[in-house]
Amino acid sequence: MIIVTTENVPGYKVKEVKGEVFGLIVRSRGLGGNIMAGLKSLVGGEIHQYTSLLEDTRKQAVERLTANATDMGANAIVMMRFDSSEVGETMSEVVAYGTAVVIEKE
Repeated sequence: MIIVTTENVPGYKVKEVKGEVFGLIVRSRGLGGNIMAGLKSLVGGEIHQYTSLLEDTRKQAVERLTANATDMGANAIVMMRFDSSEVGETMSEVVAYGTAVVIEKE
């Protein structure tokens, strides 16, 4: 699966547009992580537990995005983007989305 943030893949042409595709993950931060992050926020600096959590969450969102595009019969995703938001006070949502397409070499 080729995934790009651009509209086109250099050296390829879009043969068929399959449609919108996404991979969504909602993660909850644990109580321990929230306590440590609260303490860290008092002194400033990177909160490594949250950074690691969000990196893993993005990777899983891309895995789900890829699986959904594969199920649609696509071999590439163009215009891929990430979005994130808070759900409640302890959960983070990360979505990877784009357009599933079938491409072929020019």
